[in-house]
Amino acid sequence: MAHIVIIGASTGGLPAAYDMRHLLGKKHQITVISNTDTFQFVPSNPWVAVGWRTREDTTFKLAPYLKKKNINFIPVAADEIKPDENKVILADGQVVDYDYLVIATGPKLAFEEVEGLGPINGHTQSICTVDHAEKAWGEWQEFVKDPGPIVVGAVQLASCFGPAYEFAFIMDADLRKRKIRDKVPMTFVTSEPYIGHLGLGGVGDSKGMLESELRNKHINWITNAKVTKVEAGKMFVDEHNEKGEVIKQHELPFKFSMMLPAFKGVDAVAKVGEDLVNPRGFVKVDKYQRNPKWNNIYSVGVCIAIPPVEATPIPTGTPKTGYMIESMVCATAHNIQRDIEGKEPDTEATWNAICLADMGDTGIAFVAMPQIPPRNVAWMKKGKWVHLAKVAFEKYFIKKMKKGTTENLYEKYILKALGIGKLR
Repeated sequence: MAHIVIIGASTGGLPAAYDMRHLLGKKHQITVISNTDTFQFVPSNPWVAVGWRTREDTTFKLAPYLKKKNINFIPVAADEIKPDENKVILADGQVVDYDYLVIATGPKLAFEEVEGLGPINGHTQSICTVDHAEKAWGEWQEFVKDPGPIVVGAVQLASCFGPAYEFAFIMDADLRKRKIRDKVPMTFVTSEPYIGHLGLGGVGDSKGMLESELRNKHINWITNAKVTKVEAGKMFVDEHNEKGEVIKQHELPFKFSMMLPAFKGVDAVAKVGEDLVNPRGFVKVDKYQRNPKWNNIYSVGVCIAIPPVEATPIPTGTPKTGYMIESMVCATAHNIQRDIEGKEPDTEATWNAICLADMGDTGIAFVAMPQIPPRNVAWMKKGKWVHLAKVAFEKYFIKKMKKGTTENLYEKYILKALGIGKLR
């Protein structure tokens, strides 16, 4: 009997546990380790931050649903991985042995890399976790009583730009509903070399479409931006040219700000060292999702190492979209199954990007196949249907995570709806 241990229980770890149980049957042991006892649907956090959703709408306790699938659950953070001993040491001192380890931790949020950034020890809000989104909602309620300037965006080395655009447009929509949009100057600040780069080198006419949307919504922007520090009510931003030279320094006043931070690998994983992770602490994997040194360690999701699509004047990371994560999970489960059976791995993840970006009362859908240019497909469409599709996707995904089903919902529903077909 093999013991598969999964660290993380979010959009990578929880589907991985279900896929493993589906493929391996009841004869193998599966254990999920998580630093929280709750699943949260992260894409809904922008809505939570303006009060369009609550924690109860987008989260649920993990233990009952994992128990139904005969999956062990330990809601204690991992503190250390000992790859040569096949052990995980937990924060409370427990030792968990494994035959196969799947690292699906998600990222560490590196607010500390910019002075004054973040909702805990800084002056900006975040939508990266439901706790952060709830705090932002509390600040938002005070802000709308006495509105003023907003600064929103993503700092240097950020790798997930879509939610920053989403939140800018969602705030705009909420302010218009409240009939106070005219009292709120908005500035979008991003490390991207141009609007709509998205860490992907652009997708179709994402540059033109998103620039047009920002103009229509009266949102100014600064690209090639490096946030140097944040003080209470003021953000300091260096704007650069294509050579990476500072061409203008901005002092941006704000009464509300949400800035996405850079990501790093979590401490328990990063401290294993360079055989497991890159300098930012992201897990090194081969085309089968395995670590090159320790072939019984796999990794999926935001915590894996993917090089940037291209060099940019201000460093940007590469996003890992939902479809990519689902594809990594599928490949990992099949390859572990084959290894248990004494066969060589043969399944590779399909690294294409799919994004449904909500804009409050409309939305934009992006498809990049493959993620890194040149592409076979670079497709994007705008419409209210995207907003409705994202609402439906939220409800469907949460229901799927509670039921423990393993169907590939991106190919079964989203691509079919977009008229694109399969990505493989």
